[in-house]
Amino acid sequence: MLWLLLLQISASCLWLGHSEVVTSFESSCPQFFFRGTPPNEALEPESPAWICQRYKNQYYFATLYDRRRRIPVYSAYLYEPGSGTRPKTWLVEPQLMGPTYPKTMEREWTLLNNFNISSEEISKSQAVLQDYKNLTGLNRGHLNPSGHHSDSNSRSATFTLTNIVPQNEKLNGGAWNNYEQQTMIKSTKGCNTTYVVVGAVPGNNYIAKGKVNKPSYIWSSACCVVDNNHRKSWAVIAENDKNEVQLLTLGELEDELTRLYGRKQVSLFDRDCPRE
Repeated sequence: MLWLLLLQISASCLWLGHSEVVTSFESSCPQFFFRGTPPNEALEPESPAWICQRYKNQYYFATLYDRRRRIPVYSAYLYEPGSGTRPKTWLVEPQLMGPTYPKTMEREWTLLNNFNISSEEISKSQAVLQDYKNLTGLNRGHLNPSGHHSDSNSRSATFTLTNIVPQNEKLNGGAWNNYEQQTMIKSTKGCNTTYVVVGAVPGNNYIAKGKVNKPSYIWSSACCVVDNNHRKSWAVIAENDKNEVQLLTLGELEDELTRLYGRKQVSLFDRDCPRE
């Protein structure tokens, strides 16, 4: 009997270690962070969810999600751009409703029809497609963009509603897009591995009848490993109502986020990533 109990506990622990909504990035999907070190707790919201973004039984990036505001705090990934078509299918995170639901992101349709779940249940802890309908001057802005990934599965994985925010339409299609495409290509020359953390600072306005927060700022940071002895970094920030992107050092972005959040000093990467 004792042996059976131990076996059940062991199986339970194993399952938890592979679940989608996890207790820490360090233990579950550290590969998306430089030296396995995620941003410190200075950015954590009141109702956080740590998501190892899983699609077709594989992790593709990591997202710290704000359940109450229904937007990501940040998404972290490896920059590995490639050519390919842009996905069209939007997905949601079942495990935000509880650990008994599927560990991999799914279409809302699948949950509604195969699991007998209502749209209201899904939307209690995350944004749903309906929340982004009929927007004026805003659209679905990816934090982790599909164009920074090299194959169809990794690009499809970015099309989860836990990876997007209401973003200014002109910014998303203009200066921010220029940064994601042109600036990143130039900046990553000579990089062996580039770790990226992209985030959104919560604002005072909401869409979808007060359900989904409209961020006040969008920001991005990168830590590039050139070789064992050389690393470089860069960062940007943009107000979410202007078509402008400000280029910063990593240290300047961390200081600006510290000011905007008004908590302890923000740290986005392991200390061995240069701040200047």
